Amino acid sequence: MNDLDDMDFLLGSDDDDGRGRRRGRGRNGRRGSRRRRRRNRGGFLAPLLAFIILAGIIGGGGYYGYRWVSDALVPDDYTGQGTGEVVIEIKDGQSASEVAQELQRQGVVASARAFTNAIDSAGKSSSLQPGTYKLRKQMAAAEAVKLLDPGNLIVAKATIKEGLRLSDTFKQLAEKTGKKPKDFENAAKSAEDLGLPSYAKGKLEGYVFPATYDFQPKATPAEMLAQMIERFNQTAEKFELESSAKKMGYTPHEMITIASIIQAEAGRHEDMPKIARVIYNRMNHEPEMTLSMDSTVMYAWRRYRTRATHAELEIKSPYNTYKNLGLPPGPIANPGDHAIEAALNPAKGPWLFFAATDPKSNVTKFATTDAEFQALLAELERNSSGG
Repeated sequence: MNDLDDMDFLLGSDDDDGRGRRRGRGRNGRRGSRRRRRRNRGGFLAPLLAFIILAGIIGGGGYYGYRWVSDALVPDDYTGQGTGEVVIEIKDGQSASEVAQELQRQGVVASARAFTNAIDSAGKSSSLQPGTYKLRKQMAAAEAVKLLDPGNLIVAKATIKEGLRLSDTFKQLAEKTGKKPKDFENAAKSAEDLGLPSYAKGKLEGYVFPATYDFQPKATPAEMLAQMIERFNQTAEKFELESSAKKMGYTPHEMITIASIIQAEAGRHEDMPKIARVIYNRMNHEPEMTLSMDSTVMYAWRRYRTRATHAELEIKSPYNTYKNLGLPPGPIANPGDHAIEAALNPAKGPWLFFAATDPKSNVTKFATTDAEFQALLAELERNSSGG
């Protein structure tokens, strides 16, 4: 009886005990009220309903809960090396997680989490190099990490020789990068945006440094030229160009002009310091003496020969160093490291003349007197004629 009293609300009876009598007392002998029993009923139903709902969630949504936990611990990943081709660009400053999102978006990896896990395991999270890479669709994340190595960067490689004039540099750049020479000529018109040093006076000749470059596929002609000028600036800093030129009594621009003449006249690196000395000796000679460099005359004519004819020596141009004292207005080519170093560190000696006496070996010989120089020219004639 008393047990039934505790369960009567579950059987749907509040006033009837099943035998036609109204109960007036509870288990403890005191009369209970409907209100109290209703409160008891509500207190029991709340946890019961919560239990039923929780059971429904576990029963009906258990699969999705498992899937969520599984994905968090073991993210989706492809297997193998993938197929096809996808070009991915990593931008400067991008984090590994940002790259991962882009790889997932383009279908390279199955999930961004798989890639970040793989690159963390490889210890390369902080070593991603900006640039353009070729990957494949549906790759295992670990395979994608392998291909995002600096050795796999897509680049346009261009080797620019020392001593080229600016016009020829533009032609070589165009050949190597699929651009047109005119594209570089147009870019050069905005010289102030390319990082030129102030002493270049807005002119690129002499300041587009000769070296081997790896250009990004999307690099513009202006960006390529800026990269080459930056390389010049690094070289100038290495040699302390500005302070060294000042100590020697020249401006940095004059020093690069001297280096360009050395570059154009020399056949071998080892002859450059002596050629530099000849230039300084002539400029400081008493009585005054012209530089008389055929290379500057050829620059005025836009021609390519080592020796000018008598007719060519008559050209009216500030670059004609047979007719004008001192240096030409600016560089006549783009000098490399050796020529710049030679201009800053000329050899010691009294030489006033030099001649490449053997065209085949590029050997240059030096002389102090005009008579010695004439003997060198005679030797050159014999070697040139095969006598």
